[in-house]
Amino acid sequence: MTEPTTPETRLWTPTGFREDEWAHAESADALSGNGRFILPLQAFLDLDPEVRRSASERLGVVLQPGDQLEKIADLLEQLSLVALAVPAFSDGRSFSKGELLRSRYHFEGAVRATGQVLVDQLPHMLRLGFDEFEISNPVLLKRLEEGRTGGLGLYYQPTAVPEPNGPGYSWRRVRAN
Repeated sequence: MTEPTTPETRLWTPTGFREDEWAHAESADALSGNGRFILPLQAFLDLDPEVRRSASERLGVVLQPGDQLEKIADLLEQLSLVALAVPAFSDGRSFSKGELLRSRYHFEGAVRATGQVLVDQLPHMLRLGFDEFEISNPVLLKRLEEGRTGGLGLYYQPTAVPEPNGPGYSWRRVRAN
């Protein structure tokens, strides 16, 4: 019997593929070692407030679609990264959280997408304020290796990332360059 193969996961940012300096950890015990760690929401919330403040440069949190963003809203200055899980292509709750992190909460750290990031989702996620992506989809990996991010040149709605040609209007089409 052969072991099932796990798809390759690579970190992509708008500047290209790069080495991932973050590791996913299940508990706060990981903080005793060196490196930067992404903790599940409850593990992050259970940390002593002083530990959260002192480790903020090496501390990230992952939110599942059902997790409430408001639970970390007052703690964002203690995070360098917020990872938003996308477990299925049909679940857009993390898209909303990414946009809210940028527009409502003015989070300046990294916003990362994890899970099922697909070809047609990437351009929209970029417009919402995501700036890091854990990519395992083979089609998207190939396209990004070729330098193709895709997307449409026409937008109907404003987003967290300003349009390159100035502000857009929700009721007027604006052609992107």
